[in-house]
Amino acid sequence: MTLDVGADLAPVVKEITQEKINRYAQAGGDGNPLHTDPQFAAKTMFGGTIAHGMLILAYLSEMMTAAFGEDWLSGGRLKVRFKAPSRPGDTVTSAGRVLRIEDGRTVCAVECRSQRDEVLVAGEADCPRTGACLGPTEVTV
Repeated sequence: MTLDVGADLAPVVKEITQEKINRYAQAGGDGNPLHTDPQFAAKTMFGGTIAHGMLILAYLSEMMTAAFGEDWLSGGRLKVRFKAPSRPGDTVTSAGRVLRIEDGRTVCAVECRSQRDEVLVAGEADCPRTGACLGPTEVTV
């Protein structure tokens, strides 16, 4: 099965918790208190802790892996911009749509939104088109 132009990718929905943020910080060695210290973060422009941008991007990658499998894992590329922070208590939905096929690659519009419909991350993702994509499978955790 292949995904053609206009096809929606199955969304990935994740709950952001302070525990997930703390585990991500520990795994990545990121000791920035903006992510892990609520008292410190409360005094910043964000007013509280925020999730690592790369944690949110991991959810986009999970969506792309579900849709394109090995094609994404072996040759996927992201070109995105961070638009707003994600906070503990947010529900983040990664979504995408196939925009075009060019130069042997599938190009998708991708984004992550909060439960408030706020765009957190937006841009494009692309991967080689070998025809081995896995197709829609919704992932919710």
